Amino acid sequence: MTDAITRRRPASDASGPEPWTAPLEPALGNRFLCRLRAIRRMGLSCLWTLVASVPQRALLRRKSAAKIVFARFYWATICRILGLRVRVVGEAAGTIRDSIAVKNGERPIIFVANHSSWLDIAVAGGILPTVFVAKQQIADWPVIGTLARLGRTIFVSRQRNNTGRELQAMTDRLNNGDNLILFPEGTSTDGTHVLPFMSSFFAIAKPSRVDTSLPTPPSVLIQPVSIVYDRLDGLPIGRARRTALAWYGDMELAPHIWSVTQWRSLGATVILHPPVDPADFPSRKELSSAVQEIVALGVAQLHHNPDQPEAVKL
Repeated sequence: MTDAITRRRPASDASGPEPWTAPLEPALGNRFLCRLRAIRRMGLSCLWTLVASVPQRALLRRKSAAKIVFARFYWATICRILGLRVRVVGEAAGTIRDSIAVKNGERPIIFVANHSSWLDIAVAGGILPTVFVAKQQIADWPVIGTLARLGRTIFVSRQRNNTGRELQAMTDRLNNGDNLILFPEGTSTDGTHVLPFMSSFFAIAKPSRVDTSLPTPPSVLIQPVSIVYDRLDGLPIGRARRTALAWYGDMELAPHIWSVTQWRSLGATVILHPPVDPADFPSRKELSSAVQEIVALGVAQLHHNPDQPEAVKL
């Protein structure tokens, strides 16, 4: 990675005006202060995580909504430590409920969002009453794996022989009143566009066949969610700067965190679109395509008209 507080110029035009290029790194302010800011934020994040893990471990043993409320508080505090201000457009369809409410007909929510950065976890976790579904490899990551387990994350391997077990884990959570959040692009992107959604992610919302060996998933609603990072150091992020906070491809996590935490302030906007009923679609493929279109339209709207975003309806 290049120096964390310099911008690079194309070699073909070294003498011209300095362009905004990607990857973009913090360039405002003194180098020492930028790095000191990053050290302070990472230290505070680790300290807050250590402190928060104690009550969260205790809450995990209890059948109460407190563990969900505390998880949201934890992630919202992480956002504040990172200088990340989150603007929310729309309202979350999901609420905090228990298994009795689900048996009485209340429908859990599956939030479906685009994915461009590790920051998505803190942003979504701070505003949504939800449980994350993450790839199995994350469980083995130092620190982050522990955080994920404390957040009651469901780990999936996407291997056929584990599908039944993973669907059962998600079904159990939904039957117990939890909401879930999925990132059905299957990978993170550069933040400039939304990849087609993988229909397999919607199996829990619209089972294709009945397996009597598994518990029946409750009837759910899907709420599309569009996440866009739109401000750096108080300034709007234009097209050339959209990749500044994105973590994708073969980027290493630690250097990216080091770079991101040096910015004075960050901004994100989240659009919570009206919920979609899976029963309105004849197949998972059509359901995933419709939800992807809503999320992509929301992302495009935030790129082109960030000051007046609106939720997208079918």
